[in-house]
Amino acid sequence: MLARGKKYLSGLPFASRLASLGKHEVGILIAVFICASLLWAFGMIADEVVEGDTHKLDMAILMSLRTAGNPSDLLGPPWFEEMMRDVTALGSYAFIIIVVTSALGYLLLVRKWALAALMLGAVLGGMLISNLLKMGFDRPRPDLDHAARVFTPSFPSGHAMLSAVTFLTLGALLTRASVDWRAKVYFLTIAVILTIIVGFSRIYLGVHYPSDVLAGWFVGSAWALICWSMALWLQSRGQVELPSQAGDK
Repeated sequence: MLARGKKYLSGLPFASRLASLGKHEVGILIAVFICASLLWAFGMIADEVVEGDTHKLDMAILMSLRTAGNPSDLLGPPWFEEMMRDVTALGSYAFIIIVVTSALGYLLLVRKWALAALMLGAVLGGMLISNLLKMGFDRPRPDLDHAARVFTPSFPSGHAMLSAVTFLTLGALLTRASVDWRAKVYFLTIAVILTIIVGFSRIYLGVHYPSDVLAGWFVGSAWALICWSMALWLQSRGQVELPSQAGDK
């Protein structure tokens, strides 16, 4: 009777479809769910920003990082402020271009043509989305003495978004280069830490509201997941060979 039950369930269209899903398809489904959640969170923040409901909390956080009675004086010793300027450069266009160009050079050397194109598309697409969102919302920067020069509107944070896109994409690629789960966790942890500290540096330096950075993280992570899901989908069809696969010729 149990055998009949299994046979009946396996005959159901949904059960049959579910049983036929491979690990790539399951990974894609999970990524799509997380991506949808991140975009929903971004939409919620964007709505609050447009309504002006985040301004009070944003300013409270920014002022907590500055000396009471002297908003131009950042908390912490001068060396820490200088270190934050160095950290914030990790999310700059110059550094992102250097990192991506280096990674693309490697992928082209080992003849991962499709993967190189995907990575380039991920970063260029992230840059385009960031600038379109900035122009669309056109939010002014915080009315504070900025400890770093700025040239674009505030929402969302381009540094936070591009660091999420670049570091998370690279981290995901590196996890495919090792079979050791500890190495995978290490690569992803470093990618997340870099993304977080770049975002924090933007808040500390007063060039972005916390809601800008949070929105940048959300939409950047969502875009990175979309691109990585595409890579998994193409790999499952044999159109993309990821770095973990051996036999390069």
